[in-house]
Amino acid sequence: MRIASGQFSAGTDIDENLASVVALLGEAAAGGAELLVLPEMSSYATSEPPSALAAIAQPLDGPFITGVAAAAAARSLPTVVGTIEENPGGLPYNTLVVIDAEGDITATYRKVHLYDAFGYAESDGISAGELTEPFVLEFGDLRIGAFTCYDLRFPESARRLIDAGANVILLPAMWIVGPGKEDAWTTLVRARAIENTAYVVSANQTGPLATGNSIIVDPAGVVIAAAGEAPGVVFAELDPVRLDAVRARVPSLANRRFTVVPRTAE
Repeated sequence: MRIASGQFSAGTDIDENLASVVALLGEAAAGGAELLVLPEMSSYATSEPPSALAAIAQPLDGPFITGVAAAAAARSLPTVVGTIEENPGGLPYNTLVVIDAEGDITATYRKVHLYDAFGYAESDGISAGELTEPFVLEFGDLRIGAFTCYDLRFPESARRLIDAGANVILLPAMWIVGPGKEDAWTTLVRARAIENTAYVVSANQTGPLATGNSIIVDPAGVVIAAAGEAPGVVFAELDPVRLDAVRARVPSLANRRFTVVPRTAE
């Protein structure tokens, strides 16, 4: 599979953000991508307190996701994109939306681990997703799961996807800038690939709010594509033969003696 990771800096104008997404879709399609991964919160990003997000949240049939779906269908390009999803029962969700080549929504993931760290409280404006069974999408011999940004710091999130059959993990993010943050980002993305002998495809927002540097990492932890700081698209080939070869040489998944069990509410 030829996969693309697109990065850009979303702002507070949802129409402008949609235009940026459509441009990245065009670039990815022109480059022969079979799947495009876009950042967390592609619909709206701000340095305002998280309580501001309720006012701009949209349902999944609202104009932002509808616009992305139309652009994906026009290019026959499956796309994964992050948005702020309206929640009639409470605070909105930080949601990943999987759109197929026909423009239909085939899966969603609502961020489970909220970014209550580094002096920020995402939970003041976002509802945590429920611990549902993970979705795994099949593309031939590749089986794809996904989680969002801060979930990266919880290795059990990745392992639960692997237990569900995934051998590719998609990681849309808005990894906030700060001392040591870019190094932590690349270290953790590579760690999740190495410990799970799986491909990890990250799509991060760029500055000024986020670190950029979207990377695609192979099952041995080798960075096979890196986007740097500027907006744009990078490509990589995900090869089932490479997966099998790494897992035969390093059978850590077969050798492990622990399983991951979701923590129930107390």
